[in-house]
Amino acid sequence: MHELSILVEVVRIVEEQAVRLNVDSVKAIVLQVGELSSVVPEFMEEYFPNVVDGNPMFIDTVLKIETIPGIARCKECRKAFNVVEYRGYCPKCGSFDKEMLCGQEFFIKEILVPEV
Repeated sequence: MHELSILVEVVRIVEEQAVRLNVDSVKAIVLQVGELSSVVPEFMEEYFPNVVDGNPMFIDTVLKIETIPGIARCKECRKAFNVVEYRGYCPKCGSFDKEMLCGQEFFIKEILVPEV
């Protein structure tokens, strides 16, 4: 349920930047969410309409979420692999000892505004 508070903060940041840049409306917010982060994209999408409800800056704003795959490198054989797909074990040597490369991130990637 922490997705709600995260989303409230995302909307606050986007609104703050839009006001700073003298933008009246936002067409889309693009987030990048790592598949190993603690954020559930489906909850973000579900809560978004309620978070922006009543704010004229976000009328018809679309929330887009891009998933960053959880990739690690095996510390034994150095093979890079998808942690979720292989349940954390290296598909080449079977080791569970790994270095995370990506998939734990959460970013506001883009704020799209109407053309002037």
